[in-house]
Amino acid sequence: MKKLKIEIVSDIMCPWCIIGYKNLAAALDQLTGEIEAEISWKPFELNPNMPVEGQDLAEHLAQKYGLSEAQGIENRNRILDMGERAGFSFNFSGKRIMINSLDCHRLLTWAATEGKQTELKLAMFKAHFTDGVYLNNQETLLDVVASVGLDIERAKAILAGGEFFQQVRSEQHALQQMGITSVPTFIINEQYAITGGQPSDAFVQALKQISEQEA
Repeated sequence: MKKLKIEIVSDIMCPWCIIGYKNLAAALDQLTGEIEAEISWKPFELNPNMPVEGQDLAEHLAQKYGLSEAQGIENRNRILDMGERAGFSFNFSGKRIMINSLDCHRLLTWAATEGKQTELKLAMFKAHFTDGVYLNNQETLLDVVASVGLDIERAKAILAGGEFFQQVRSEQHALQQMGITSVPTFIINEQYAITGGQPSDAFVQALKQISEQEA
């Protein structure tokens, strides 16, 4: 069996990141017995200058991407459809906001040391996109941390101080130096890159090709 190291550059504010991950997971299921993957997550902030209170989603999309209300609705419908195909439920009802994800990345960096990084990342995606909770609220964020069995008091201490701040910044800088400017980006064995929320078939083909080249 071929072992691959897969680093996923991602922001939990990005719907295509969870779509891409779910399709990658489906591809790896198809390749059971052929390829084994070691998955980790790397930090990317779509909105590094976003204020703590966040911004209304529709307003943000209009301001950042120039999307009209009709285009925004079309975009959300496409994401809903792609999510359903990938096995993930998006929910855009109610007031949705876009936030800066630095604190989430700091907690995810810590979660990696506890062997729970992917669990926490998926719980954050579900909280933001399915449950519609605001992850810029500390109590809400700590609830998500607790839901995967991580220590809340330790998480509180991290949020209250500067732990993992420099590590997140260093990783982000290294990724920028590699020329990574969009998410999701899937880095395979530190030398191959797959970008975007690709369908599972595309992942199957790419992973097979990479494993053959590595062999």
